[in-house]
Amino acid sequence: MVDLQGQYAEIKDQVTASMQGVIDTASFINGPEVQSFQKELEAYLGVKHVIPCANGTDALQIAMMGLGLKTGDEVITADFTFAATVEVIALLGLTPVLVDVDPINFNIDLAAVERAITPRTKAIVPVHLFGLSADMEPLMALAKKHNLFVIEDNAQGIGAECTFSDGSKQKTGTIGHVASTSFFPSKNLGCYGDGGAIFTNDDDLAHTLRGIVNHGMYERYHHDVVGVNSRLDSLQAAVLRAKLPRLDQYNAARRRAAAAYTRAFAQVPGITTPSGACGPEKGICAQCDCHVFHQYTLKIDGVDRDALVKHLAANNIPCGVYYPIPLHAQKAYKDERYNEADFTVTNTLVQCVISLPMHTELEDDQIDFITNTVIEFVKDQRHG
Repeated sequence: MVDLQGQYAEIKDQVTASMQGVIDTASFINGPEVQSFQKELEAYLGVKHVIPCANGTDALQIAMMGLGLKTGDEVITADFTFAATVEVIALLGLTPVLVDVDPINFNIDLAAVERAITPRTKAIVPVHLFGLSADMEPLMALAKKHNLFVIEDNAQGIGAECTFSDGSKQKTGTIGHVASTSFFPSKNLGCYGDGGAIFTNDDDLAHTLRGIVNHGMYERYHHDVVGVNSRLDSLQAAVLRAKLPRLDQYNAARRRAAAAYTRAFAQVPGITTPSGACGPEKGICAQCDCHVFHQYTLKIDGVDRDALVKHLAANNIPCGVYYPIPLHAQKAYKDERYNEADFTVTNTLVQCVISLPMHTELEDDQIDFITNTVIEFVKDQRHG
């Protein structure tokens, strides 16, 4: 699914030298590499504050801690996403409120969000799923109307841009009150272990977050806020510094691969290709940066999706099903408040989505082999 070895070959010398530098200086925690990466990522995103931390799940949890949410406060998020998003809500004693997603772009359904708002609602967590920017302009307007925090889950969307009605653009993760991201190795900007970061333009919130990630300390052994131990180590920062200047190049390579996939599948009945967020047709625009294709995910109609997974495996083609079970149906998060009729899109998607290999090193012959294998199977099943 991801060719990390091929990507490493291009940056091997720089990574090796930088990691050796960390080892030579023994600055393993909060060393110069971390501080430099923080500043460089702030400049890339155009955000005032980046607070590095240990992983993407911690980043989301710490973001919520920094907002001062209280036990029982309701936090609305999408039903169709990875469990970490709802996991941290539950861990903090908050009340998760899951809502359905848009059938075209798979991101949180704004109408469903508005229906779910109650006097106990304090925050909304949009997920930039699979690398596609959520529709942030109306979501921010809705949040402002109801005096709610917006916490962007940008674990899959770093480098994507949201285009506003006036034509201006802003990087995902810099639009809400606070945002989180993950540097897990398979991410568009990934390190060689675990890593994450929190973004905000709020000076006071940034100060609070910097204390939380370090046991609540601003001065050694003075614990001013309840905190955790969540720091990005210097070796991982060294890797990320090598990759960050290449992030736009990496994302462009993903978009080129996605365009090739889409062209191959364009006229195949039973296959629906990903859509973007721009324009009235919500199609993929060659010049649009709204999608950075962390995943390339198809919807399959009239075909046994699980049989397709097995067929691809038999042809040595990796694939993924993201996600096979809705969050509202997971044992840990079941709640009698939920009505199956409110999750018609998610309940459909979990039966029909399949994600194909997507990374910066995909070559034309690989894409041809993958697409031809999928098309032959789909045509055989639909006409068999």
